[in-house]
Amino acid sequence: MTTPFPFTAVVGQDDLRLALLLNAVSPAVGGVLVRGEKGTAKSTAVRALSALLPEVPVVPGCRFSCDPAAPDPGCPDGPHGSGGGAARPARMVELPVGASEDRLVGALDIERALAEGVKAFEPGLLADAHRGILYVDEVNLLHDHLVDLLLDAAAMGASYVEREGVSVRHAARFLLVGTMNPEEGELRPQLLDRFGLTVEVAASREPDQRVEVVRRRLAYDDDPAGFAARWAGEEAAVRARIAAARELLPQVRLGDGALRQIAATCAAFEVDGMRADIVMARTATALAAWAGRTDVLAEDVRQAALLALPHRRRRNPFDAPGLDEDKLDETLEEFGGDDEDPDPGPDGPDGPGGGGGEPTADSGPQGGDTASRPEAGEGEPAPGGAGEQSAVRASEPFRTKVLSVPGIGEGAAGRRSRARTEQGRTTGARRPRGALTKLHLAATVQAAAPHQRARGRSGPGLVVRRDDLRQATREGREGNLVLFVVDASGSMAARQRMGAVKGAVLSLLLDAYQRRDKVGLVTFRGSAADVALPPTSSVDAAAARLESLPTGGRTPLAAGLLKAHDVLRVERLRDPARRPLVVVVTDGRATGGPEPVALAGRAARLFAAESVASVVVDCESGPVRLGLAGRLAGELGGTAVTLDELRADSIAGLVRDVQGTGASRRAA
Repeated sequence: MTTPFPFTAVVGQDDLRLALLLNAVSPAVGGVLVRGEKGTAKSTAVRALSALLPEVPVVPGCRFSCDPAAPDPGCPDGPHGSGGGAARPARMVELPVGASEDRLVGALDIERALAEGVKAFEPGLLADAHRGILYVDEVNLLHDHLVDLLLDAAAMGASYVEREGVSVRHAARFLLVGTMNPEEGELRPQLLDRFGLTVEVAASREPDQRVEVVRRRLAYDDDPAGFAARWAGEEAAVRARIAAARELLPQVRLGDGALRQIAATCAAFEVDGMRADIVMARTATALAAWAGRTDVLAEDVRQAALLALPHRRRRNPFDAPGLDEDKLDETLEEFGGDDEDPDPGPDGPDGPGGGGGEPTADSGPQGGDTASRPEAGEGEPAPGGAGEQSAVRASEPFRTKVLSVPGIGEGAAGRRSRARTEQGRTTGARRPRGALTKLHLAATVQAAAPHQRARGRSGPGLVVRRDDLRQATREGREGNLVLFVVDASGSMAARQRMGAVKGAVLSLLLDAYQRRDKVGLVTFRGSAADVALPPTSSVDAAAARLESLPTGGRTPLAAGLLKAHDVLRVERLRDPARRPLVVVVTDGRATGGPEPVALAGRAARLFAAESVASVVVDCESGPVRLGLAGRLAGELGGTAVTLDELRADSIAGLVRDVQGTGASRRAA
């Protein structure tokens, strides 16, 4: 067995270690989501936590880890007697991003079904994780159908399996820990709310601390067992402190004053629902127990807010995470309770032992609420714009209708294009074409059953031949590459429309964010086009580039289209299965370069020749309209839609047009 890196040897990352330890003290806190850049010890710290957890008493032989003191009356391996139990180490079960639904919830035991003809349930990862830790690395990349199953289990504390003639219910209460890199996309809000706490981590910028990280890592890699032995004392101390805090936890008093502060804080930050209040109360109680106190103080409430609210406060998707700490302090002071000890003493809520300093109340996630965006028109350039002008603020984003392209069944997981996939929901069965990849057991048994007497089978069991095998067909959704080609020339800014244009692009970015698309941004103005953002899964970066986009100059439309074509060519080599959707935001004018109109037409026809799905957002306004954007859409082989139509039901026809265009091209 591989020796894990000691928890107490992790350098810095005080908030991360504290959040994990609070969940070890009180699993009712509800888990933790760790957000941060790659290489910041996220996975290392989580894997090290399981070694610090107390042993778990279980019923011997129970595959569902029932507690001998209170066994689950509906356990599939039950009923359990009143005999003594056995103790085993707490489990940490890892859920791979590419796991199947059967692996997560369990399925029919195929071996026993075929050999003995009986229906037997084979437990999945949810059963293994009961009363332990369920760890999902890169949780934001998890397939949607697995997210749905996790949400159900987390909400009910049990897993219900109804499939292939099997009906099973078993307890599934686990500590959900997820790690993610925000650059790869965000989480669905429903799953985000299921994490009790959230922590933002980043690599230290202090040279001495970075040196210590490298020193410890090299020492561990050279001799894992010896390195762990050197930290055994610190590990034992933290393990004992967790046990002591667990014993003290029932005695901790959460006074009315602290409850008022919790409720007022949640109200001040406009969190939805009551889960935030409950999680804050449990976290503050765990903080007091971790510090060895029986009273919850204001500093516990403050630290609990910094851990429990950043992912729950109401904010726009592109706003920075974190809390406005000045606002937090004002709220706590205004609603300060009368039942708190005015002098908490020198020992506040202690941080985790070893590997770095003790966290204080100021060591929570940094950042604050971003100011609301100004209305369209603020900071707009003066008309006429031949030269460069200052950036225009985007108007408020709005909900757009879905722009879609047909899926091909090989793309990355997402929520835009409907396609047959290997990881989606099972929708039926068919005879395999070539190698069998996913057996549909129920359909296979049904196909084989009528032939058992002819095959000489009269007792239990089943004789299955190759002709009986059935392949499961699955349907899911894929993400796309949405490449925005934005006209930032003077013709767009002169009519003071750039604020509305940016608002429309921001709205489409919001849609891409919700559907787990990759996005890219190409802009053109003056005499050339630039790749403002190469294709990425971080729509936050695209929104930031869009906000600072300057305007002015001539309109090199051909250069913008050719640059977009080059971006797609390179991206096709990197990720050939992801379908692109090109969204050109322009009024259709072409004034830059030699023969600008003819060259723009030839560039547009490159996209049509390669059957690239495209949409032109027509930004032309005024009583006299030239219809240039519509002409451009025709040459692209796509469809044009006005800024106003992005909000209207008429765009539903556009979706059908885009899908129909893709289907007709495939047929041709």
